[in-house]
Amino acid sequence: MSSAAEQTYDVVVLGAGSTGENVADVVVKGGLSAVLVESELVGGECSYWACMPSKALLRGTEALAEARAVDGAKQAVTGEQDVAATLARRDSFTHDWDDSSQVDWVEGAGIDLLRGTGRLAGERTVVVTDADGKEVRLTARVAVAVCTGSVGKLPPVDGLADVAPWGPREATSAKEAPGRLLILGGGYVGCEMATAWQALGSQVTLLQRGDSLLPRSEPQAGEAVADALRDAGVDVRFGVDVTAARREGTEVVLTAGDEEYRGDEVLVAIGRAARTTDIGLDTVGLEPGEYLPVDDTLRVEGLPWLYGVGDVNGRQLLTHMGKYQARQAAAAIVARARGEQADGGPWSPAAATADHSATPSVVFTAPQVASVGRTAAEAREAGLPHRVVEYPIGGVAGASLFADGYTGTAIAVVDTEREVLLGVTFVGPGVAELLHAATIAVVGEVPISRLWHAVPAYPTISEIWLRLLETWRDGD
Repeated sequence: MSSAAEQTYDVVVLGAGSTGENVADVVVKGGLSAVLVESELVGGECSYWACMPSKALLRGTEALAEARAVDGAKQAVTGEQDVAATLARRDSFTHDWDDSSQVDWVEGAGIDLLRGTGRLAGERTVVVTDADGKEVRLTARVAVAVCTGSVGKLPPVDGLADVAPWGPREATSAKEAPGRLLILGGGYVGCEMATAWQALGSQVTLLQRGDSLLPRSEPQAGEAVADALRDAGVDVRFGVDVTAARREGTEVVLTAGDEEYRGDEVLVAIGRAARTTDIGLDTVGLEPGEYLPVDDTLRVEGLPWLYGVGDVNGRQLLTHMGKYQARQAAAAIVARARGEQADGGPWSPAAATADHSATPSVVFTAPQVASVGRTAAEAREAGLPHRVVEYPIGGVAGASLFADGYTGTAIAVVDTEREVLLGVTFVGPGVAELLHAATIAVVGEVPISRLWHAVPAYPTISEIWLRLLETWRDGD
């Protein structure tokens, strides 16, 4: 190890996905030097295997559904979606899995990049091994930020690892639609990929161990998505406990009790795990494979020089929350490097608090599910006094103009003592664009009495806010 080249930076960032990029960008703008360490593509999961390609796969289906929902426009839709063109458009967003443009951005931002596998090797030290086995020892004057993200879980099902299962990466990067696709898991990945590949020509069977889809959402959301998937031709099965998997020729066979499910491919989408197994956590007294325990400045407990940012800490496994945490963590790193106080209160520029109870998320199924804050079940579990207010989105003029026969639901969870919003969920076509208004209301703890004066433009779907307030006032 003594023969390894040595380099020193203020901040060493393990992982050059969107989280790591944002940490490095903010600390460099704060006057510190930074290096990104990456063994795969610069830009990470979101750019190449998650958010961008998955939404590109889904958008054509959504656009066609919107056109077909408007009389006069639907008559112009005379053909079906061009699958090859859809996949080519997806590939354009991933730049054909070429990270040159991201590398150019890194260089332009004044950040150094080191290709290779990085591992912690004691306090403030990272050893990077490149593809040829050469090592570089990096020393951080100020901080090391671990931004290695998460990986898909593989359940302990007999034979599953041997059938070459798809994970989310394979599902978003496939070059053609499988004839029959089995999906294990009814969370957002399973539901989005069922929506996408059913529309692109697969016969999808979605197998959910529990009794609902999107189990962390309001129940109405999972019910609406299940109904829509079935209407689209997806075979949705609940209460399915897969115990074994095997290949018979090119066919995948899953066993669950007395049932067998057969397909050409199987996508495993049952959740994520911390990508910390082989990054040297044991050298600093932490458990490999576990999420990093962090405070609200994303600093690892007991290690004042180490930060765990994004998926790697398990707080909220969403790209935009990873970027948010990155900005907060970097602000804390810069402040501490200057000898300034970085802890602050709940609204400190160097503290991440939104991911405790005000996380926005969108499931890009048809219908979309857009939510922020607490569900009714979460408010109940937290012992918060609350009331649930619900209104059909199709009842506002803007929705009926958006689509003939618009069907959707708005759900607000209101704190009955403080009369502020604890959470909001929208289910319906195009509701993702309603979400930021709800996020501002929840994060800002805007009183109901003030929301009356936030007048929605007519005729837009945003008029749903007025209807929710009227329902709250009338006690229905």
